[in-house]
Amino acid sequence: MRKYPFRAITVATKEVGRYRTITSVGEFLAHEWPTEKGPTHLKAHIACLDVAESAVGISAARDAFIDAVKESDIYV
Repeated sequence: MRKYPFRAITVATKEVGRYRTITSVGEFLAHEWPTEKGPTHLKAHIACLDVAESAVGISAARDAFIDAVKESDIYV
């Protein structure tokens, strides 16, 4: 997936005590999500794909990503 940069978000990873700074739409939602995937995760994933198609702006995808992180109780 191409990278589409947005303002950085730091999140917890699958490894205890390890964090990652997310700065673009990429693989984190698809392959590195540290918890069970809920409904807002799917919405965020779709929003990120829509960025690639120019259907939504990068800020909308970032907001959807943050909503998914909050729903999953991932430390931000």
